[in-house]
Amino acid sequence: MDFSMFLSLMTTQTMLLAAVGIGTMIGVFGIGRALNEKSVAAERMSPKNRVNVTGPANSQLFNDESQSGLGNAFGPKTDEERFAIQIALGRAGFRGRNAVAGYYLTRLILGLGLPVAFLLLLTFSQMPTAPGWMSSTVGSISNMGIAQITCILCAIGFFGPSIWLKSKIAERRQAIEEAFPNALDLIQIGVEAGLGFDQALMRVSSEIRPVAPDLADEILSAENEIQAGRDRERALMRMARRTGVDEVTSFVNVVLQSARFGTPMSEALSTYAEEMRTTRELKAQEKANKLPVQMSAVMASLMLPAILMLTLGPVVIRYVHYFASNPTGG
Repeated sequence: MDFSMFLSLMTTQTMLLAAVGIGTMIGVFGIGRALNEKSVAAERMSPKNRVNVTGPANSQLFNDESQSGLGNAFGPKTDEERFAIQIALGRAGFRGRNAVAGYYLTRLILGLGLPVAFLLLLTFSQMPTAPGWMSSTVGSISNMGIAQITCILCAIGFFGPSIWLKSKIAERRQAIEEAFPNALDLIQIGVEAGLGFDQALMRVSSEIRPVAPDLADEILSAENEIQAGRDRERALMRMARRTGVDEVTSFVNVVLQSARFGTPMSEALSTYAEEMRTTRELKAQEKANKLPVQMSAVMASLMLPAILMLTLGPVVIRYVHYFASNPTGG
């Protein structure tokens, strides 16, 4: 088909909607960027340009990703926002150098691509060679419907990756929570058998990889950082922060305190494993105690309508027959 015919079939309303949608998105991001820009004096007075009060543990928490072009326009504007996004991506398993830029670029492409694809589909439905079902369904949409669908697709494309990221974080966190107690038992056995702590972590990460790849990757990443020269305390704290699991954070604190105060590692791990088993038992009992209340609500919602129908049904039927046989009420 000739490209000139394709352009001629594009209605003025379709092109206007596309231009308005793209212009609105660019305008919103431009205004947001202008409002978020700080003056030179405010930038100099910000805490990050004063004395580094966070200490070495929080320095270099994220990679220095240079932003330019679209990355500077649509990416995070502050270090705090960039840090929060990197933590979220790290907990979802995305720790590449360009993870933040790729995340924002994906949101931008989907936010603009889905409405543009819909408008192209709408234009194609008006061609003579378009299938009949497409012309009858897509081509019959009103102008108000086109505007609504375009806005919905723009919102889905821009906020959909954020919702998917939250679900990915929750799924990965649950997988780590379920696999960590068994990994802790293996680490304890390895340390008691005479292995060093680092060797035990390496051995456990290789053993649990087939059944718990997420936890194995986190342990292996921490060990790689230690072998590369990073301090063990910082590497383990980074692992705990990436996972976002309370049990892992407590495990790291136990290990660091054991190394700091000279407590035998095997005794510390044994005590923590016993406490974790007790905590898991208490959580299981808590869930079991909640079941009767939850089941009562479900049973009440299912049984109450049936009971009302059984008790009030005959009365309603009797009154209906009565007024049907005596319209005047005499």
